[in-house]
Amino acid sequence: MIKTITAVFAVALCWFAPLPIAGQGLLDVLEEDAEPVVNYTFATFKTTRLLTGHSVETNSAKELYFIIGHRFGRVNGGLQQFFGLDNATIRLGLEYGITDRLGVGVGRNSFEKTFDGFVKYKLLRQKSGAENFPFTATLFASTAIRTDPWRFPERENYFTSRMYYSFQVLLARKFSEGFSLQLAPTLIHRNLVETPQDANDVFAVGVGARQKITPSLSVNAEYYYVLPGQIESPINGEPVRNSLSVGVDIETGGHVFQLHATNSRGMIERMFVAESTGNWLDGDIHFGFNISRVFSLGGGGGKKKQADAEAPAWE
Repeated sequence: MIKTITAVFAVALCWFAPLPIAGQGLLDVLEEDAEPVVNYTFATFKTTRLLTGHSVETNSAKELYFIIGHRFGRVNGGLQQFFGLDNATIRLGLEYGITDRLGVGVGRNSFEKTFDGFVKYKLLRQKSGAENFPFTATLFASTAIRTDPWRFPERENYFTSRMYYSFQVLLARKFSEGFSLQLAPTLIHRNLVETPQDANDVFAVGVGARQKITPSLSVNAEYYYVLPGQIESPINGEPVRNSLSVGVDIETGGHVFQLHATNSRGMIERMFVAESTGNWLDGDIHFGFNISRVFSLGGGGGKKKQADAEAPAWE
């Protein structure tokens, strides 16, 4: 009996022993036949705004962003101005994703009664795996028009004098799950300037960073350096300074709250790049916030990852 059991066990062992080897060989064949995987980088920044300026992010297709931007007066106004809370400006904006990489937007700023519109296209995307590319590149162009009363109504004024244009190439890299960095070469064109010594075209370079603290909280910073010799005239008696903003992003469901402090009063490119006058050392600091609410019109947002994975890197 013992010999019979031993014989059966030996036969079973010989029968089943090759299976793991054969199975492993089948897995190897399947892996060899599988298509290489390209991993695209997502969520370089939390939303389409870094703080005051745009980030490389674009809306998903058929997604509508409603953005409320609020900027109070300077905190060194003291108790008389309730530390800036008495002097507030607001911008209401709508942004829509035509595709996952192409978006448009419009807005209205109470400061100088300004209307603005923009178009934004994500040209290149950071990726790894079967294909590698080190950064994301987004193109941005906007136009703005002032509608407040003319400063000198007694002279002949032209409609084109109210127009301003902005162009940016936004370059960003997500170095890790928590840290992202962005560069923003910028051109501001002003149809009308104060004096002949002021340049109509203003060149600047922006740099911004994001450090994630928790899944719903991050710390952001943003700085725009204006190349010297382009803006000579003061604004309201104050020299133009480089824009510096620091703040935090807080995500709560469908909302993103961006709280920040900045020396810039305006909330569009022409205002904060070419017309910031606040001095941080003197307390010329404005507290502000952005509130973003996302609405999905047709379910495009849920298909973003699939669309990104199927599209080529350069289109």
